Amino acid sequence: MGCSDSDYVYLRQLVLSESANLIDPSRNALFETRLTPIARMAGATSLEDFVSLLRVDRTPQLHRAVAEAMTINETSFFRDGKPFDVLRDTILPRLVENNSKQQKLRIWSAASSTGQEAYSIAMLIREHFTELANWDVKIIGTDISRHVIEYAQRGRYRRMEVNRGLPARMLLKYLVREGDEWDVTPELRPMCVFQYANLCAPLPKLPVFDLVMLRNVLLYFPQQDRSCVFSDVYRQMAPGGYLMLGSAEQAEDSTNLFQPEFSRDCYFYRPVPGS
Repeated sequence: MGCSDSDYVYLRQLVLSESANLIDPSRNALFETRLTPIARMAGATSLEDFVSLLRVDRTPQLHRAVAEAMTINETSFFRDGKPFDVLRDTILPRLVENNSKQQKLRIWSAASSTGQEAYSIAMLIREHFTELANWDVKIIGTDISRHVIEYAQRGRYRRMEVNRGLPARMLLKYLVREGDEWDVTPELRPMCVFQYANLCAPLPKLPVFDLVMLRNVLLYFPQQDRSCVFSDVYRQMAPGGYLMLGSAEQAEDSTNLFQPEFSRDCYFYRPVPGS
């Protein structure tokens, strides 16, 4: 006997309360795939037994593990392409000019998953902005999953991962082959820092950011949580900063905080002064 409808409702509500990840009922089968390993570790013989355990065991770590397992961690190097063209041609040149006196740049890869976005930005900077070699540049990746944070910190990727979106020239220049895996070079590692953060909970101490990459995250959040995230992101941004969302996302419910700009078939956003 499998999970009942009420079990799936319970699991979806648990994930929503822990991470604001809104899972559609059509994706119920994912629970079986992603939670079975956790269920076994918890001593449950089936997903149904695991749900029964979750209902009585309020251990925060166990509930958080369920939310982390269901978090979407799909990513790749230079994902979607066009946003990185906009970074190279429009946003980063403006930031270089604006920050030339302090020679400091802070970039936030929010919901950074296994780190490919952060390392892609580091490659972009090294490849096209040699004048930043002596700047204080930090790309901070955050995610709700501690597992993917550890993966990103390791900076070691499988062949399948480096074959997705990473041009061969960049692969050979910025990663070193170790058997069937590839390690990010020491040149890039100091630029990227990864840490835990839940976008729908009070944020840890973070710097003021010149650029925030919040891509392909808000699609899974209810509107109320999206509004809270936009407010938190706004407070973390420099007045002259930039926000980039996923191609299917808009800041339509936060027009009082962000104003859109358009370049190379891609929208990005500026914080509204004094909001």
